[in-house]
Amino acid sequence: MAEVKNILLVGVGGQGTILASKILSAGLVGAGYDVKMSEVHGMAQRGGSVTTQVRYGSEVFSPIIGKGQADILVCFEAMEGLRLLDHLKLNGKVVVNDYKIPSIPILTGKRDYPEDVIEKIKEKASTMTIDAAGIAEDLGDAKTMNVVLLGALVKAMGLDEIDWEDVIRKTVKEKFIDINIKAFNKGIKAIK
Repeated sequence: MAEVKNILLVGVGGQGTILASKILSAGLVGAGYDVKMSEVHGMAQRGGSVTTQVRYGSEVFSPIIGKGQADILVCFEAMEGLRLLDHLKLNGKVVVNDYKIPSIPILTGKRDYPEDVIEKIKEKASTMTIDAAGIAEDLGDAKTMNVVLLGALVKAMGLDEIDWEDVIRKTVKEKFIDINIKAFNKGIKAIK
């Protein structure tokens, strides 16, 4: 088994960040890793921030990823990724969804959505951009955006050896298995 790896997934309530983390954790446990996962739901039901932290390796003692410790940051929403960029290691990677969800202050006109969010992330870290929302919509189910991002994460982390289709079959509701497997595979192919 390898050293402990740290994955930080960030997004907005309703994007499926937690489901993606549960699928990821189930796959890693099935592959024999010790896995710890934690979730933070800040007003998630109302479109607030959601972060999940997944740590895996031969032995993991804590589920918490501190600042400067994440090997990879997966941004389900661009601004949330920029906000938590300080949790990334100096040589860490970012997978960012080219997708914006305006927060309440932006919707009410009190603030503007920051300009060039993805470019600001790219200035600070090795970044792979993916249009997960567009891919999910092309598949006919916008809700699979989270599993598209999971596929991109798996590719970026080199976790291809795990039977993710089997993990998806065991984790999602039966009627959503096929579309989620398609979404996952599209996410893998979207990362070069």
